[in-house]
Parts: sequence; C-alpha cells; structure tokens
Amino acid sequence: MGSSGFSVGDADSEGEPVWKVLTVPPESAGARLDQWLASSLGGELSRSRLQDLIRQGAVSLGGKPVTEPRHKVRAGDQVAMTVPDPEAAAPRGEDIPLDILHEDDDIIVVNKPAGLVVHPAAGNWTGTLVNALIHHCGDSLSGIGGVRRPGIVHRLDKDTSGVMVVAKTDRAHKGLAEAFADHGRTGDLERAYVALVWGAPQRRSGTVEAALGRAADRVRRAVVPDDRSDARHAVTHYETRETFGDQLRGGPVAALLECRLETGRTHQIRVHMAHIGHPLVGDRDYGAGFLSKARALHEPARSAAETFQRQALHAWLLGFRHPVSGVPMRFEAPPPADFSGLLDALRGI
Repeated sequence: MGSSGFSVGDADSEGEPVWKVLTVPPESAGARLDQWLASSLGGELSRSRLQDLIRQGAVSLGGKPVTEPRHKVRAGDQVAMTVPDPEAAAPRGEDIPLDILHEDDDIIVVNKPAGLVVHPAAGNWTGTLVNALIHHCGDSLSGIGGVRRPGIVHRLDKDTSGVMVVAKTDRAHKGLAEAFADHGRTGDLERAYVALVWGAPQRRSGTVEAALGRAADRVRRAVVPDDRSDARHAVTHYETRETFGDQLRGGPVAALLECRLETGRTHQIRVHMAHIGHPLVGDRDYGAGFLSKARALHEPARSAAETFQRQALHAWLLGFRHPVSGVPMRFEAPPPADFSGLLDALRGI
C-alpha cells in the first residue's frame, strides 16, 4: 500500500499533532477505512484499536473527520491520523503477588493462579492480573492494549491457571500479537494445556474441529453452524495422557488429556470437550449435567471431585520466539496444588 509520507509535529485543523498522513492508492479504492489502515500501517496498530480511533474522530479525510470504520476509501484520498499517546492505564496498581517465570526489558512471563481475572471488566474492576502488573512494572507496560488491557496479548479464563506472556513495550506487543494471531501455523508459538475430563474419548488422540459462537446467555460459547454470522473457526487437538477408574465397568471414570490449540477462541477447550461428551471436571458452565458423576466415586476421590470449585484446566506450556531478540523461549508450569490433589485422589481409585 502506498502512502504520501510520515509526519510528526504537524497539526491538523484542530491543532492536534498529526501522526501519519497516507494517500489511498488506486488499487485500494472501495476498501473499508479500518481494513485499509490496518494493512497500510503494517500491524503497528490493531484493527480494533484503529476502529476506536476512527470513532473518536482521530482520522480525517481531506481535513474532515470520519467516524465510521466501514467508510469506503477512494483513490487519492488523503488520510490523516492524530493518534494520541498511549493512555495511562486507568486501573491502579495493586500489590498482588506474581509468580514470575521470566522478565526482561520487553516481556514478562507469569504463572497465573486460578481465580485471578486477567484484566478489569464489569464485576472485576480491581484485583486483576493487570492491577498486579501495573504495580510491578510501573509505566513500562505496553500501551497498545488500551486502558484496561495494557500489555495483554492473550488471556486465560479466571478459573484457568497457567503460563501467560505479557508485553512491556509496544514493539514486543506487536510481535507477540502477530504470533498469537497466527496461532503457530507459520511461527514458533506453542501452547499446551492439561485438562481433566469426565469419561475418556474412545480414541486416545484426535482433533475437534467445530465452529464456536455465542450461546443464548451471551457469556458462554456454543458449537454453531459454520455459516452462522458469528461463527468462528475453532480447532483443538487432544491426546490422552492417563485414565482413571475401572475400565471393565463401563469405561474410565475420568481422563487427563493434553490439549493443543490450533485456534484460540473464548472457552474453546471447555466447549469442545463438552461437545464430544467429555466436559471438564468442575466446569459448572459446560458440564453441569456431569456433576453427579462424583457420587459414584469412592473416597477420597469423591470429596476431591465434589469440592473442586473450577474447571480442571491448566496451561502448562507456552513456547514462542522472543518478539525483539528472536531467541526461542519455552516455559512450563506444573499444575497447582488443587489440580494435583485431585489427580492424586483419582489415581487411588
């Protein structure tokens, strides 16, 4: 894509500093404004961030603000952007302990405990991983993630534990965001989870490929037809590590699976495992109908399963190429005490 140049310190008609001035080439005529900008800027800003800036009036054509991301550009349009400095994170730093696996000038890798929300949102404005990171990192977190998600390039559900990487600089944020968007298809991103499920798949290894969309309550996700408007392609690979219980009496009671993601959709592993009839132990959203399974277990496995208060899912492995140095990195974290205790109880069946 072509551009007419790059300027810093100029001003638009309102006196705001102009960050970039771009010219729409003939081959881009008719493209959406947000899509064309995302392509032209080479990923410097995410499409969602660009959409926010457009709606805020930070993008103008011919000196007039355009506030509709779907606006169709024309050949020769002069597009000026007045991108503000990254906003200071609205959440305040809180002295919440962090299990840090690695930290350098560009990234920080943490082992997130179950029960910790990643970023502030309705119902969880404080006590999040972001609050802990602001306290620990100060002003060094990347601003690309926006006010409530500084440095965040991927996330784990509140009740899922495990390894996460966070960007401390915008350059690192851009590189990590690209890696996670690619899902490791052409790069070095590697993500693996252990999941404890009810029963056991007939095949020791396999792939679940089923599109996900919003469920009726808009918080949960569900398997939906591929042609539904909100359908998102989702692929999960699984392999059985261990089974528990007497296979002579109707098959295993439970199984420990390793799951690897080819895509990264909200609640993907949880929904896919429930879809094939093996929801995660402790999952109240997608496995409520299986909660009575624990009653058939002998003690102490019964008590361990009945009192397990979250989905039994842990991100044990995260591998990626450092977004700045290019050095391959790999981090592992064993399951936490509650998960390990449940496994030990099941092994004693």
